[in-house]
Amino acid sequence: MSFGWAKPYEPKTDLGRWFDERLPVPRMVWNSLGGGYEVPKNINYFWNFGVLAGVALVIQIATGVVLAMHYAANTDIAFQSVEHIMRDINYGWLLRYMHANGASFFFIVVYIHIWRGLWYGSYKAPRELVWMLGLVIFLLMMATAFMGYVLPWGQMSFWGATVITNLFSAIPVVGDTIVTFLLGGFAVDNATLNRFFSLHFLLPFVIAGVVMLKIWALHIPGSNNPTGVEVKGPADTVPFHPYFTAKDGFGLGIYLIVFSIFLFFLPNYLGHPDNYIEANALSTPAHIVPEWYFWPFYAILRAFTVDFILPAKLWGVLAMFSAIILLFFLPWLDKSAVKSMKYRPQMKLWMYVLLVDLAILSYCGGAPAEEPFVRISQIAAIYYFAHFLIILPIVSARETPLPLPNSIAEAVLKGKESTGAPAGAPDTGAAAQPAE
Repeated sequence: MSFGWAKPYEPKTDLGRWFDERLPVPRMVWNSLGGGYEVPKNINYFWNFGVLAGVALVIQIATGVVLAMHYAANTDIAFQSVEHIMRDINYGWLLRYMHANGASFFFIVVYIHIWRGLWYGSYKAPRELVWMLGLVIFLLMMATAFMGYVLPWGQMSFWGATVITNLFSAIPVVGDTIVTFLLGGFAVDNATLNRFFSLHFLLPFVIAGVVMLKIWALHIPGSNNPTGVEVKGPADTVPFHPYFTAKDGFGLGIYLIVFSIFLFFLPNYLGHPDNYIEANALSTPAHIVPEWYFWPFYAILRAFTVDFILPAKLWGVLAMFSAIILLFFLPWLDKSAVKSMKYRPQMKLWMYVLLVDLAILSYCGGAPAEEPFVRISQIAAIYYFAHFLIILPIVSARETPLPLPNSIAEAVLKGKESTGAPAGAPDTGAAAQPAE
């Protein structure tokens, strides 16, 4: 958000002024990412993950465009074309591994980014639309990743596509029509591969467009911060550049180091070995699983095993999609006036329980569909929905938060993050003045 005290953009040359009067791109960049954009001075390294997600998206688009030049979306030669990329194209192995591992790292970054939003209440007013656009990006990511997983045309690609697309057949009346439309026929075949390749190439650019909308929406209220207290004056903020460009640069360096370790030393660690076997419709793998980043939702899907009014498969499909759609309603489910869990001791404990629950769902989603994993998945799925629909509304309405600081400056400069005005009390703005 550009506050009244933000440094205005001033071209330093005649050419710069001429260009700025006709196409003010430098001014837009300055106001969005430079010294003209003020951010809370207390945001921590969890705020790096938004930038890291953008970098991960750029890596995926750049490597994907080059890979598409050599990939053949035909079931007869798709598997061989991937092997051709790996063995015959200059640095093809590097591009393929960057793209495959980049997808996993993209989800790691986004999951941490989502958790930060949950922990610090970034879904609350006035940032509800920023949160919702982020969830739209997440849904588009899942669709893109699923279709991309099919393209290598290995065993897990083929059977994963078969299992997931057939889930839509559980929808009454229109289910079979939807499946036929998705597959382009009555089974996963050449038409399916062509459709998935086309959409997998297109959707990242749609994601990039929604990212632009999200950044635009974010710049209206400005960034949230660990205290959840809104900016009240110049003492609460610093320019994004150079303070947080340097901080983001450090975080990016760490990210690229870890990414490179997987890229060069553990390139297949996050994948499935069965995908190095060419797809065979007559040979079903012993254990069909999606990529690891889908495991929590896959566990919820498999948790329904008994027909009750509706078929169990339909319940599973509804629950799987509801697990994400539910997050769109968080701004209204959470009734607390305090954003940050730092000042909500009761809700903080339940958030830790939720984190453990998500870890259990992830483990069960990657485990075989047998006992005790199915029963554990059922218990974990019940808690997941209970957390957002029961625990969060009740605790947020009844808990007594810790006192909030009067301002961000007070929390940073005086070390009084746990003292000040009572949570939810009206602010006089007296603490907005710079500390002496």
